[in-house]
Amino acid sequence: MGLLRNFVVVTVIALSEFLSIGAGETNSSSQTCDFQAIFNFGDSNSDTGCMSAAFYPAALPYGETFFNEAAGRASDGRLIIDFIGQGNSFPRPEDFAKAIYTFDIGQNDIAAALQRMGQENTEAAISDIVDQLSNQLIYLYTQGARTFWIHNTGPIGCLPVSMPKHIAYNYTPAEGYLDQNGCVVYANDVAKEFNRKLNDTVVKLRTLYLDASFVYVDMFSAKYQLISNAKKEGFVDPSEICCGYHEGGNHFFCGNYNATVNGTEIYAGSCKSPSSHISWDGVHYTDAANSWIANRIVTGSFSNPQLPITRSCLLA
Repeated sequence: MGLLRNFVVVTVIALSEFLSIGAGETNSSSQTCDFQAIFNFGDSNSDTGCMSAAFYPAALPYGETFFNEAAGRASDGRLIIDFIGQGNSFPRPEDFAKAIYTFDIGQNDIAAALQRMGQENTEAAISDIVDQLSNQLIYLYTQGARTFWIHNTGPIGCLPVSMPKHIAYNYTPAEGYLDQNGCVVYANDVAKEFNRKLNDTVVKLRTLYLDASFVYVDMFSAKYQLISNAKKEGFVDPSEICCGYHEGGNHFFCGNYNATVNGTEIYAGSCKSPSSHISWDGVHYTDAANSWIANRIVTGSFSNPQLPITRSCLLA
């Protein structure tokens, strides 16, 4: 299964001032990491240009909230990686060992596999996906990488595009198909199985490469916590999609200018308040949701071991 190998795109961010968020979680006497760069490997959920480079340039309303223009990101504004890092210059070769390498891979692979192959075959393919990622981590280690910040995959069954109300009009799912938050149970079960095998791989890598730091970040729990507490955190129903047209069984993806419903041409544009939504386009998160998630994961509260990202190098 070559999904991972074919679609990973790299974002490189050099830091003039590393991590303005999360740094306050350690006291002034605590040792912190002097990261010179972030190398991010991921799909369009974490990479600032993957979707545009691989498929098509993301046009407005993508980017409207923060950049006021399309900026290659699958959101109305910033991605989690934007909140983690700052700066805009390229790193030097000697900075490779001083960088932090972040990974956010799996959601697209699993979601596409579920759609094409079904649950049983997808579960059988998970080991191959994780093995490919493991091989790439080892390769980066041989090239000098020493600090790895590895996200597991999020609750795929909670993506609005996975939910029955956005798939079939007036469809009532069987009992037990959805959980208490309206998420598709079997899709989340597959994501959990992927995460279990990914965690086992990270544990193994720690035993093999004692001079490197491998931090496992539980993005599933962070995102599910936000979805479970959406109203309390100031968001609308997490199943609502901000950008796109989703009415009466008609669904058009965000930014679609050529949509027609009952002979009437419509524009699948943005909602009036993206900051109150968790889901931007049914697949990707909004600027506001990404900010909420980033501010929590950088503290280390969703990590194993529980270190803030500013100290994640200290295991090496």
